[in-house]
Amino acid sequence: MKLIWHGHSCFELRTAEGSAVLDPYAPGSVPGLALPPLTADLVLCSHGHRDHGCREAVRLSGKRPTFAVTAIPSFHDERGGKLRGENTIHVIEAEGLRIAHLGDLGHMLEQEQRAALGTPDVLLIPVGGYYTIGAETAARLAKAVGARVTVPMHYRGEGFGYAEIGPVEEFTRRMDGVRHADTNELDLTETPAGVTVLRCPGA
Repeated sequence: MKLIWHGHSCFELRTAEGSAVLDPYAPGSVPGLALPPLTADLVLCSHGHRDHGCREAVRLSGKRPTFAVTAIPSFHDERGGKLRGENTIHVIEAEGLRIAHLGDLGHMLEQEQRAALGTPDVLLIPVGGYYTIGAETAARLAKAVGARVTVPMHYRGEGFGYAEIGPVEEFTRRMDGVRHADTNELDLTETPAGVTVLRCPGA
């Protein structure tokens, strides 16, 4: 199983049971980033904002994936969606692994949401703050969830991302077992436990 980060919150998941792209962003919507041509069996978007909901950026293969997808309702802010609306957490189960993409989560999970999430093998979590949970909340949530592999997303880096959100270091300094990959791809069956910071493509 392969996980590919295309920057911001966009990930491509390739499995023996099908492929998916999560939260593709529109051209020009994220400073310093541009999606390559993408093809997948399924597109999942956490919400409709341009930097997460550009379904047309992905060509659908016409194949039907056989993996399971669970959608967990949540909010884009700490005021029940009054500021930025709703957010959907997606959990994909394939090849015996659970991969959770938190989208633009803007609050700590409630008990019911936490129970639905369970303990995924891989947690894709926003850490930049301002539009989402920030580094401190993300660290508390990541530790509480206890995924084998945690991958931060939605942060500002050298030459990419929104100026108002924080860098990944604000999250990683609060975490143990951090490693920095020299690529934007992970083989999830071989990735060691801990926090893996992927290299942003084009950065």
